[in-house]
Amino acid sequence: MSRVRLDVLRRKEPLRIGFLPVSDCAPLVFAAESGLFEKYDLEVQLQREFSWAGLRDKVILGELDAAQAPATLPFLANLGLESDPCACVSGMVLSLQGNAIAISRRLWDEGVQSAESLRERIYKDWGKRTYTFGVVFSYSTQELLLRQWLKAAGIDPNTALRIVAIPSTQMFPTLKLGYIDGYCAAEPWTSVAVHAGVGVCVATSAEVAPKHPEKLLMVRQSFAAGRADEHQRLLAALLEACAFCDLPYNRPYLSEILASPQYVNAPIDCVRAGLMGPFRLRDRQAQDARHLPVFHYDHANDPTDEKARWIMTGLYELLEETLFKNKALGHAPVLKNIFRRDIFENGKIASLDASAQLVGIPQHA
Repeated sequence: MSRVRLDVLRRKEPLRIGFLPVSDCAPLVFAAESGLFEKYDLEVQLQREFSWAGLRDKVILGELDAAQAPATLPFLANLGLESDPCACVSGMVLSLQGNAIAISRRLWDEGVQSAESLRERIYKDWGKRTYTFGVVFSYSTQELLLRQWLKAAGIDPNTALRIVAIPSTQMFPTLKLGYIDGYCAAEPWTSVAVHAGVGVCVATSAEVAPKHPEKLLMVRQSFAAGRADEHQRLLAALLEACAFCDLPYNRPYLSEILASPQYVNAPIDCVRAGLMGPFRLRDRQAQDARHLPVFHYDHANDPTDEKARWIMTGLYELLEETLFKNKALGHAPVLKNIFRRDIFENGKIASLDASAQLVGIPQHA
């Protein structure tokens, strides 16, 4: 067999990794732009997707090897909710919090400036109109947060208003046209509405559920088992990228690259506001960095049982316990089978090994 033929056989297909145009795709983008993937001997092809449902389907069908995904997505895939059932796992969390709830400027100017005043408005208009809020897809972390915010004010999300699924990039124009009254979405799509004078941010996920798991790396279980070495090196690269993304002095650079058309494709001022502040909250500037996404600190990347329980608790409440049991009877996913801390630990070791080789010290020292 010729040498050329052997080279062809040895060549691997690039890892196809999906993401959506939201600011917390930053670790994937930085790893691609900085050469981190190459550092870990990975060839990666980032694929910008339009919706979380489309991204989920491509992971399930094998058209994507991995994806940045909302924290609920691998649980939903295992249960076969909204899709064919598929054994999916996550070896790392990519970010915590970073969502916000916005309402239309018209509602704000009419006195709706909190969940409590929204409740009063709903009951005042009962029988005259139905208020509508958008989330990025059904059973998303954004829906869990929106429902929690509403319930805290005594609003029943199932009867008092409508919740509809809208892709992140369509939230702002849909609100501007008056088709919805508000939405919960990841940045920069709340800041886009705020900066355009169309919406007002009335709450952040840091207020509703501080440090909740938001985005994670999702793969099929067959990929995690069959390509374990690549998977571990992928986690190692992304762990290094997440650490970079959490440093405040790196966020101006991240804002610039994320704002470009091939990634988030949004005004840089809006991307910057959601990544580094000042964040416009309730019609004033919030200088407090606690509203911003967390990529690495406070053990953010560790897929712990505590993070998994936050997701499962929200899903139980959202789906109604009887529906959940009927769908998953005898097939309920075990938490450790979805959030894989063993894979996470191997990824950390791969990252430490690479760092040790760079500085010439013994591995695992």
